[in-house]
Amino acid sequence: MNLEGQRVLITGGTGFIGSHLAELLVRNGCKVRVLANYKSQPSPGNLAFVEQAVRDEIEVVWGDVCDRDSVTGVVNGVSTVFHLSALIGIPYSYIAPASYVQTNIVGTLNVLQACRMHDVQRIVHTSTSEAFGSAQYTPMDEKHPLVGQSPYSATKIGADKLAESFACSFEMPVVTVRPFNVFGPRQSDRAIIPTIIAQRLAGKDPVRIGDPSPRRDFTYVTDTARGFLRAAACDEAVGGAFNIGNGKSISIGELATKICELTGGGTFVSETHRTRPEKSEVSELLCDSSLARETLGWQPEVTLEEGLGHTVEFIRQHSESYAPNEYRV
Repeated sequence: MNLEGQRVLITGGTGFIGSHLAELLVRNGCKVRVLANYKSQPSPGNLAFVEQAVRDEIEVVWGDVCDRDSVTGVVNGVSTVFHLSALIGIPYSYIAPASYVQTNIVGTLNVLQACRMHDVQRIVHTSTSEAFGSAQYTPMDEKHPLVGQSPYSATKIGADKLAESFACSFEMPVVTVRPFNVFGPRQSDRAIIPTIIAQRLAGKDPVRIGDPSPRRDFTYVTDTARGFLRAAACDEAVGGAFNIGNGKSISIGELATKICELTGGGTFVSETHRTRPEKSEVSELLCDSSLARETLGWQPEVTLEEGLGHTVEFIRQHSESYAPNEYRV
């Protein structure tokens, strides 16, 4: 399916990944509409960091995926929906699990029903590698079992299954994209890489982290955005789920050491209050993206080292957006 010239919607389009995807879609000739979560002082979020000429091409509509009426209205008139809106902070899901059910499950149901009502041509649903839980084998392909080791991952599994059910029950053209540990410019410091970088750029030594032993497969955000675009454009992808990841894992401790080296040295220390509950911690995520490579023609282009360099520079230029003295969940 050719997306050029089509009107597309991104839920969560003011967020980290969503803003990069919006930028990519505009540059590929799409007419982009974004559903942005309404607040009393509306903010463009990460779209504020997008080049003004590109940003001017993006239509921002205020609403909430939890509100069926606002979702129904914003979906009207678009051909493709990229559903990225979600509550994503894992630690906060232990504190307020009901809010994750509302946003991640009910919100996804609202999007799917609106897409069915308006005969949307393609729906790209966002999953997460956290849905796999700790690796039962590596690398992890799409057949790996789904395990809800946190309230967050459980709600994302529920959303994935809703998307799957609408594809099976109503023949809706749904594609599921499952990103592995996305990082890059514009990411908030609730995530591990911006947390470490912000601390180092503020001169903190040692850097404070949680458990250094879990291993993650980090994928640069522009590579992830290209995966979404390929999933939407590929007719053969309909009905499938696709892992998007580098296929290389690194421990959090090794990552902290690497970032310290990039930012002039330093060490790290583990703090108990930053660690997950023992049975909830996902010990390793390592992606097998063979299906995405074969079906979507996607492959990563940015190395971890290159991506870290870009991210360090972004945080250096926008230090006011980060709080190196705080632990944000």
